[in-house]
Amino acid sequence: MGKLLVIVGLITAAIGLVVMLGFPFGRLPLDFTFRRGNATFYFPLGTSILLSILLTLALALLRR
Repeated sequence: MGKLLVIVGLITAAIGLVVMLGFPFGRLPLDFTFRRGNATFYFPLGTSILLSILLTLALALLRR
């Protein structure tokens, strides 16, 4: 359990560092924003796909 918490913490820190360096999470090509009057709908498809790939790779490495 301790090893898993350390790895999750390192992954979280790495993502935070990437965001601080200016990677455009939330503004990727497949992220859609629809605005009508006072309402805004945001659908982060590109970000969801990227995070899914990264988490799949991280979990595959943990299983080894």
